[in-house]
Amino acid sequence: MRESTLVIIKPDAVKKQRIGAILSLYEAHGLVLEEAYICVPERALIEKHYEAHKDKDFYPSLVRFMTSDRVFVMKLSGENAVEVVREINGATDPAKARVCTIRYLYGDSVQFNAVHGSSSPEEAEAELALWFGKDQDEEE
Repeated sequence: MRESTLVIIKPDAVKKQRIGAILSLYEAHGLVLEEAYICVPERALIEKHYEAHKDKDFYPSLVRFMTSDRVFVMKLSGENAVEVVREINGATDPAKARVCTIRYLYGDSVQFNAVHGSSSPEEAEAELALWFGKDQDEEE
C-alpha cells in the first residue's frame, strides 16, 4: 500500500551534517521525498507532537532538545512507507539497533538518536497534519 509518513532529522544529526546521508538511505529503499523544510520548532509544536509522553520522566529534556536547534522535517512516500522507515531507522536505542540502520550509524543515545519516524499510518497522518498544516488526504 502506498502511503506517506513523517520523518524528523533531529538536532543532533542536523548539527553533524547528516541530512544528505540519512535522506540517501531512505531514497535507496524506494522512498520519495515529497516535501521538506528546516526549522527550529516552537515549544508548543514539540509539546503537541510528543503529547503521549508528557507524563514520562524524559519529557522535559526531550522538549528542550527538540527545540534547541534546527530539525529537518520530511514527508516521505512509498510502498508501506511507515514500516520501511521504521526498519531503516532501527531501534530507538542506538546500542540495540541493527547494523547499518540510521540510529546505529548516527545515533548516540536514546534521546540523541538522529531521527523520529511515525510509528503507524494513523500516527503518520496526524503528524503530517501537525507539521505540514494541511489535510494530507487531499493530496493523495
